Amino acid sequence: MQIFKKITEGLRKTSKNFESGLDNIFNKSKPSEEILQDLEDFMISSDIGIALTEKIIANVKNQKFSDEELNKNNFIKILKGEMLSILKPAESNIFNHQNSLQTILVCGVNGTGKTTTIGKLCKILKNNNSKVIVGAADTFRAAAIEQIENWCKKNNIDIEKSNPGSDPASVAFKTIEKAKNNNYNFCIIDTAGRLHNKKNLMEEFSKIIRVIKKVDQQAPQKIIIVLDATTGQNALNQIEEFNKICELSGIIMTKLDGTAKGGVLLTITEKYKLPIFAIGVGEQEDDLQPFNADNFIEAFLNNGTDK
Repeated sequence: MQIFKKITEGLRKTSKNFESGLDNIFNKSKPSEEILQDLEDFMISSDIGIALTEKIIANVKNQKFSDEELNKNNFIKILKGEMLSILKPAESNIFNHQNSLQTILVCGVNGTGKTTTIGKLCKILKNNNSKVIVGAADTFRAAAIEQIENWCKKNNIDIEKSNPGSDPASVAFKTIEKAKNNNYNFCIIDTAGRLHNKKNLMEEFSKIIRVIKKVDQQAPQKIIIVLDATTGQNALNQIEEFNKICELSGIIMTKLDGTAKGGVLLTITEKYKLPIFAIGVGEQEDDLQPFNADNFIEAFLNNGTDK
């Protein structure tokens, strides 16, 4: 299946790294205690996180494996079960056609691929027969406005924009007003992502949400944070900061093809229980894929081989 192939290729660095690490641990004759310690160190280094790693190691210990039974295959069975229990409930589809207007506010720090992700998201929604409009409310960066405008032109998506430096909330207001008056299915608002100025970001975000609600009291229906997998555990800090501003609805994880440590998605989901709407596994237009836990786990544990 084409989708699974893309995810497998996107996670190739992670799966090869994971296979190599496990082989280094299990292909040597060691006491069980040393294997467990090596597993713990390796999983933490793979961005799986301390708390989740300790939980998985405790699960392995509870199995009371003999030295012969404590092998790679049995460990992967336990890990796969843990991954399923964490990631399966996080599946959530936002791509289906909606009859009522759905406003999606997109946030994330600069460099996560936020604007590009919005462009790819719009293409998926349009291909699902949805009428989409984008509000270019990241007015602090002229490049952001130009970038999202180029995506919209390429995919024939409507856009509402203003001059660089103009009020982001005003852009958001005009966008959702136009969306509501013209029977759009999705209204997607891009926002600035400058965490170094937290006070201004908080005030700006709060203002955008307040203004949006003047047009539609139920909006925004979704607030999505875009995270960069290559930043590892720092992605958790970004969630913490944005959670102070608003209640996040879920995440999109980008650049999974650019890291050999894709385990951070597990850590985030285990800690915050946020839905995962999509993952980015490459630079191409169709490399943003709706999240499927089974496909992700199979690709993660693919051990670098082709299906």
